Amino acid sequence: MSEAVPIRTLLVANRGEIACRVIRTAREMGIRTVAVHSDPDAGALHVRAGDVAVALGGSTSGESYLDQAKILAAAERAGADAIHPGYGFLAENAAFAEACAAAGIVFVGPSPEAIRTMGLKDLAKARAREAGVPVLEDAEIAGDDRDEWLAAAEPVGYPLLVKATAGGGGRGMRLVTEAGELADAVEGARREAGGAFGNADVFLERYLQVPRHIEIQVFGDSHGNVVHLLERECSIQRRHQKVIEECPSPAVDPELRERMGETAVALARSLGYVGAGTVEYLLDDSGDFFFLEMNTRLQVEHPVTEEVTGLDLVRLQLLVAQGEPLPFEQADVVASGHAIEARLYAESPAGGFSPTFGTMWRYEHASVPRIRYEDGIDSGSEVTTFYDPLLAKVVAHAPGRVEAAGRLALALRGMRLHGPCTNRDFLAAVLDGADFLAGETRTDFVDAHPELVEPGSRTPLLFHLAAAVAVSAHRRRATAPVAGHAPPGWRLLPGSPGRRATWREGDGESLELEYRLAASRLTLALEGETHEVVLGELGADGARVRHDGIERRCEVAVGPDGSVWVNDSETQSVWRQQPRLPETDEAVVSGNPVASIPGTVVAVHVAVGDRVESGQTLVVLEAMKMEHGSVAAAAGVVEAIHVEVGQYVEAHAKLVTLSQDGSGE
Repeated sequence: MSEAVPIRTLLVANRGEIACRVIRTAREMGIRTVAVHSDPDAGALHVRAGDVAVALGGSTSGESYLDQAKILAAAERAGADAIHPGYGFLAENAAFAEACAAAGIVFVGPSPEAIRTMGLKDLAKARAREAGVPVLEDAEIAGDDRDEWLAAAEPVGYPLLVKATAGGGGRGMRLVTEAGELADAVEGARREAGGAFGNADVFLERYLQVPRHIEIQVFGDSHGNVVHLLERECSIQRRHQKVIEECPSPAVDPELRERMGETAVALARSLGYVGAGTVEYLLDDSGDFFFLEMNTRLQVEHPVTEEVTGLDLVRLQLLVAQGEPLPFEQADVVASGHAIEARLYAESPAGGFSPTFGTMWRYEHASVPRIRYEDGIDSGSEVTTFYDPLLAKVVAHAPGRVEAAGRLALALRGMRLHGPCTNRDFLAAVLDGADFLAGETRTDFVDAHPELVEPGSRTPLLFHLAAAVAVSAHRRRATAPVAGHAPPGWRLLPGSPGRRATWREGDGESLELEYRLAASRLTLALEGETHEVVLGELGADGARVRHDGIERRCEVAVGPDGSVWVNDSETQSVWRQQPRLPETDEAVVSGNPVASIPGTVVAVHVAVGDRVESGQTLVVLEAMKMEHGSVAAAAGVVEAIHVEVGQYVEAHAKLVTLSQDGSGE
């Protein structure tokens, strides 16, 4: 039993929303905080939140947040007596936890032994078996003999998952439905796992096709106390990563909750576990559950547990790290209401949930009551390709599940997100969906509902287009050197024809239109129809738009690049007035593949002289914790390769030059 020693200065070895989250609670506890940052993060929100900031240098994770020596040196320079790792980066690194102890610094997390045991999935499953936790069939993969791989897969059966032994967050994981896919899956998972975790070992595991993903939050202290804090459902995922989580699960009744909680506590107790941890399970429709993994850290989705239990998990982490006992017992843990969290990412759902990047020049919350925002950015933040594209978590807590879902969807739709594409509309569409509201949430939910990926606007296009056109015209007139004093609609010659213009919504098709703005009326001719729109409160930042008996308040903002953003209470759109002669992109016209996003080349699959087919993957880049394949737009012959493995390339960089005839003859 350790003696309680108060933490006075806490270094948060992380970035983004989790760093801000930890700093907030530490400050409430009277603990001085130290933020660390890479070069791209020098002006980030978490840096400004800390009492002290220390520059780590470098741009990539490996050069900054994963560099143990730099983190420990920063702690020494800032006088930190404890380090909170957040999640990701060094949070589950046993060697780092040992290095902290050697330096006389408190590591806010479990023991190195617990981290090491549960960090390797094969050892974790063995420990789970010993603790009486149900597990799935698995098999070890060793060496490079493909026939041995196939033999190992036979008793596991198909479908199966190739999983990184040291993996997490969906990385180093591949689904295999038949034997012919196994070799490529093993090689791909090894490559990704080696790059992500420094450990390329993988194993095979039976795959449950449509389970639920349920996890139990556990907490232990150095006095031998271990409790669970109910369950979370995390079944809605893309690329094996969670996007919506909730507490409690609509599929878990009190009896099942008790059984799952007991096994989770038994596993934690067998480890002598101290701190926050999560035991993850797969649950099938029969009520059987199987051990998936244990995360020896705070989870991304911990706020839903906090909302339902009324407990501050970061505060508890700091208390037990100081050697204090948990201030409650299992019987004191009671659920109140329902909480749902949505992870807001900079990504394009329509583009396969690929990450996006750029400046988020406007970031504002919606005016919806009782919504919790865990922000990692603010207006003007740069979303780079160096790190995970998670921007924020938005959480709703309500007496019931349906109310929580409705409130969360409304809050998401009402946010002002002017910058890179996000998954906001996808998240809101999920929360509104009949299957979600009925509790029919399983790990195939996203694949089973492709209509949610591009849900479309809840507001008719005409309202936003009218607002964009009218406000843009108003702003031009207000700044005109001659006619700036004239009211909207003023013209030199009465009866003059309307103005012609071409506008485009996002990346959609261009719209040819003609309009006439006179006082509070806008006449809009579009696609063969003429619409009369009444405008109220027309100004430089919006208008009330009335059409066909419906009125909407539309806010309008112009971005630094001239883009026109329109928001109402239910949706957002971005518009651009098109020039007469749009520029062409030589690389796109020629069909030569270019980098769609800045990243590091991890594989080149062709050589000069190779004949390739349309759609064939030529080069693979890694960026934002994902692999991105660049494909041939047409058949041809490789004339030149402009990159090599390990090279960092900027967006739009040419990767390969192909012959132009496309015949291969």
